[in-house]
Amino acid sequence: MKFKRIVAVDETLLNAEALEVLKSMGEEVVVYHDFPTEEKEVIRRIGDADCLLVSFRTPIRKTVLDACPNIRYIGMCCTLYNPESCNVDVIEARKRGIVVLGVKDYGDEGVVEYVISELVRLLHGFGGVRWLDESTELTRRKVGIIGLGKTGRMVADALKFLGADILYYSRTRKPEAEDAGMAYRELDELLTEAEIICTCLPRNNYLLGEHEFSLFGNRKILVNTSVGPTFQLEALKQWLKECPQSFYLCDATGMGALAEDLKDIPNVLYTPYISGKSVQSVERLSQKALANIRTFFEESAQR
Repeated sequence: MKFKRIVAVDETLLNAEALEVLKSMGEEVVVYHDFPTEEKEVIRRIGDADCLLVSFRTPIRKTVLDACPNIRYIGMCCTLYNPESCNVDVIEARKRGIVVLGVKDYGDEGVVEYVISELVRLLHGFGGVRWLDESTELTRRKVGIIGLGKTGRMVADALKFLGADILYYSRTRKPEAEDAGMAYRELDELLTEAEIICTCLPRNNYLLGEHEFSLFGNRKILVNTSVGPTFQLEALKQWLKECPQSFYLCDATGMGALAEDLKDIPNVLYTPYISGKSVQSVERLSQKALANIRTFFEESAQR
């Protein structure tokens, strides 16, 4: 089985080996390596394709699906956390019988390394900026994890290994985490008690507003590993202004489209790289994206 036309509509990060394999999966394969900024360009690129590959950055809304009725399969070359928060209108696509599959667990290792690296630099002052008056370790620091999915649990485990006291907030309690010595707190309690907060949430989950930042207070650190902000922008800016000894840390994925808004705030420590992107993560992503297409072929043949 083959697709008639496969379009990778933006930079999906599939490596060269995977792109060669992709050529065997479609009669025609078109691959783009940039990010279209207008929907009409997205529609033009997709055209009559029956297979669409897309990263987490390009919106594929109902209007795109209306304009491209031949799509049978959408391969999200990113994590499909939940249908409501995706850049792809998964719910609408599935109503139309379009199969949508995402890729899981490919970039978490790099994200964990980023969190540890940036916290250690800030706590010790290795990068020229130090959190407290004196250098401090992670040992016995109270770290709160908001969102204890795969990434959140990996971050929590790494920080716990380095001696931090781990608290967590999640929509559901995690007995296995509590058995490992991680303490559950309601969100308000977590913000009050923790010195460092790491948000590990699906995109478009804006949990932190004015009330939450007022509880968090000064001499605190917020690290964001999510896709885009997990806060209300003005509330974050006000917190950083009123609490000059607090810091916000994020990479390019966490920053999203807010770089211009936050560029002049001195206690924003921005790393303009995607922490989940590495040789290893790209290989994992590529192999899993291809495996999803094979799964689609196998299940289609059984219908």
